[in-house]
Amino acid sequence: MSYVTEFPAAEPQEAVTHFLRRLSVETDCADVHHAIANNEQDFVLLHVVGSPEQFARRHVPGALHMPWSQMTAERMTQWPEGTLFVVYCAGPHCNGADRAALKLARLGLPVKIMLGGITGWEDERYAFASIETTAAL
Repeated sequence: MSYVTEFPAAEPQEAVTHFLRRLSVETDCADVHHAIANNEQDFVLLHVVGSPEQFARRHVPGALHMPWSQMTAERMTQWPEGTLFVVYCAGPHCNGADRAALKLARLGLPVKIMLGGITGWEDERYAFASIETTAAL
């Protein structure tokens, strides 16, 4: 018996329930990239960690910078009710996306985490966006 089979697989219906539950709160870089590339972005993508300068240097195209610590019920009213938010952070080593997702869910908003974050986006070799900053006049 291997470590793989040491614990029996779940019954198929139990597995269906489990994976549907996961997919209801998670998405991945490939699905987000596909939606953006095909003008199917039916969600608000939020980059939820780091400074404005870090965001300006490198972020997922179409993302808005909104650190989880700055999310408030008042701030989130700028989007229509029922808007889906997709949050991401630096990568698997970062829990910023989890914090943001929890905060948004507690505010009663639909939310999914983009698994992998910046690290996953880079691993998939997708292009990043940046914002060129100019000196104040």
